[in-house]
Amino acid sequence: MIVLVLLLATAGFRGLGMLGVRRFADWRTAAAHGMAVMLLFTASAHFVPATVTVMPTHDDLVAMVPPFVPYADGVVYLTGVLEFMGAAGLVLTMTRRAAATALALLFVLLLPANIYAAIADVSTASPLWQRIPEQLLYIATALYIAVRVESTKEVHA
Repeated sequence: MIVLVLLLATAGFRGLGMLGVRRFADWRTAAAHGMAVMLLFTASAHFVPATVTVMPTHDDLVAMVPPFVPYADGVVYLTGVLEFMGAAGLVLTMTRRAAATALALLFVLLLPANIYAAIADVSTASPLWQRIPEQLLYIATALYIAVRVESTKEVHA
């Protein structure tokens, strides 16, 4: 489901670019904004109380944290804050590259929790066959956003 948010948001922003909104004139910028939208959804789950039943909650995410990670409760809150900060960093041109690089690293660091949750059969976790490719997509997208593309300018003498 969350992959669809990333893909549809990115396509929507790029569509706006094709309609003349200069901010979204390229795929890299559209992907940055699409990932920011996705992160608003994923980060919010880190703070959702257990009484909510329509989405993963804080307790669900704590259950996904491997036993070797100390202070699971605090780690879930911290990663939620980092995701919100990453989303903000992606929409700001000045911080986009640094935010995308930091998010790629965060997605790599979160991979063991996703693997643990799938193997330990945590009820809200995606199956491993689905989760690994999703996580790789997020890492690849963040790295795609982070790569600086040098424009080629002609020098006229």
